[in-house]
This record gives sequence, structure tokens and C-alpha cells, in this order.
Amino acid sequence: MFQKIDQIRKDIDKHRPFDTGIQKTLQEQLRIEWTYNSNAIEGNTLTLGETAFFLREGLTSEGKPLQDYLEAKNHAEAIDHLQDIIAQKRPITEHLIKSLHGVLMKGMDFTVAKDARGQLIHKPLHVGEYKKQPNHVLTLSGKIHKYVNPLHVRDEMEELVKRLSTSKQLHPVERAAIFHYRFVSIHPFDDGNGRMSRLLMNLMLMRDGYYPCIIQHAHRRRYIETLEETDSTKDDSLFVKFVGQELLSTEQKVLEILQGKSVPLTQQTTKLNSMQRTERIMHVLRTASHPLSIGQIAELLPELKRPTLKKDLEQLVAKKLLHIQGKGSGVIYNALKKN
Repeated sequence: MFQKIDQIRKDIDKHRPFDTGIQKTLQEQLRIEWTYNSNAIEGNTLTLGETAFFLREGLTSEGKPLQDYLEAKNHAEAIDHLQDIIAQKRPITEHLIKSLHGVLMKGMDFTVAKDARGQLIHKPLHVGEYKKQPNHVLTLSGKIHKYVNPLHVRDEMEELVKRLSTSKQLHPVERAAIFHYRFVSIHPFDDGNGRMSRLLMNLMLMRDGYYPCIIQHAHRRRYIETLEETDSTKDDSLFVKFVGQELLSTEQKVLEILQGKSVPLTQQTTKLNSMQRTERIMHVLRTASHPLSIGQIAELLPELKRPTLKKDLEQLVAKKLLHIQGKGSGVIYNALKKN
């Protein structure tokens, strides 16, 4: 498997140096897909399209929790932080890990947990600090899984960083996967451990010249089952194999884009229903400082095809939700105020 991963990496390298446009396209695609999938694994409700729209345009859709958008913003900024770490050639230390957790969980004051009676409670979240209370979880099989006791977290993290972050005895993919697994086994923070484990795994991969391993939300159950099976068998190779397969998938997607066999996410048209299109059009016009032409709206909503946008605007004018000014190519639109 490692041989195949390294071969695809070489095939990708044959296309270097990338021109500025394709480099930017790949970075944006990976940033969006990584953010969407990692957050969705943890229960975030934003779709891939909503995540892409928010990260590209800064616009939200009605009906989705603001917490979900904060998680998307923070995760994308954490990825940017990784790029800085790699550029500065900073080693992985406990201080760096805590700092990254601070970026990922910025603005979050509590985490939801269950008490001894099974009731949901809000637990204070200590951002950038190791946990002070146990954070056990219920597994897929219905059993309670106990992570490392808070009293032992510092020693366990010190040992993990020392042994694995720079070990040259393992293949880079194997080393990164095992780091991910053992980080999750420790669960050093009150919350955000899953996303942190994937960020740190990918920091190690990217530092060694690989693309990030984007674990797909669609594979969430198999991901968790593999973690649990690795726990019960103590066989790291099970999880290493899973990570290798997910990394292969990411690499193949990158290669297909470079070969022109796949259309980048940034060039795809997102399929939205009428209500979703209306929400986005109204949001753009309500937040604009002046009326906009159809061309200006189209620039802000690249996921909508021009004929569909034109039809939607006509319907919104007919419903008296929009006011139209001018004629022909000089037509501009603005949103009518809500009563």
C-alpha cells in the first residue's frame, strides 16, 4: 500500500511546477473538503455546498446553527495555521498542539456531555488546555470507553510527541496514522480531539511532502469501527491500512484534477432547491450596500447558473420580495424591507 501511495505522489509530482491557478484551486478544494468532512464526522450539519459557500463568500444559510459556521471558520483557520507551521519548519511540541487547539476551538465556552443519569449538560471547555475531568464516550457497541485519566495526560502526551513526531523508523504514513490513533486514545482535551487528531496527522503528512488524508464523512462508521477494533486487538496495522486507503483516495482525486479527468469543486455547480436559492439571493441583496445587477449577483453566487438566477429573480420580483429599477441591461435589484 505504501508503494502505491508513493507512486501516485510521484505521478502528481510529474505535473510540477503547478501554475498559480491550479495551485490555488487545489488548496481551496482540499481546505473545503477537509473542513466539511472532519466537522461532519463530529456531527456538524453543514453540507459540502454550504461549507464551500461559507468559506468562499462568508455567507450563511437560514436554519443552520451559528455554532456549525463557527466550527467551519475555525477549522479552515486551523488548516491555514498548519501551512504556517510547515513554512516555518516548526517541530511538533505540546505547546504547538495546545496552540492549534486554541485556533480550532476559538469562541467555544462549553461542550455538551452526559451526566451519571444520562442527562445532557453543558461542561466548561478549557481551550488550549489539557482536560481536567474525564471525557469518556459511548461506543457504537453501547459500551463506555474510558480514555486516559486527566492526571496522566501530560506524561502520555510528552511520551507520544517524543516517540512519534520525529521517528524515522516508520514510513511517514504509518507514523502519522499511529500518531492519530494514539492521540485519540489519550483524548487530551475536553472537546475537539477527533478534529485535532486529523489535523495533527495531516500536519505530519504534509510536512513529509504528502497531501492531507481527508477521511470521508461517508466512511464515518468504518472509521470509528476501525478505531474500536484497533483498541480491542492492539493491532495498529488495522488503522494504518484504513488511513492509507483514505490517503490514496485523496491523492487519486488530486491526480485526476491535474490530468483533466475531474472537475475541481470550485468549478462545479452546486445543485440547490428553490428555497435554498431564494435564501442565498435574498441574503446577498439584504447585505449589499446598494442595489445589484444580475451580473453582480452572479459573481457573488457562482454556484447558480445564469438562466436559473434570472428566473429566480423574476419570481422574487413577482412575489414583491425584490424591487426592480431600470430597464434592459441596466436593471438592478434590491431587497424590500421586511415588515
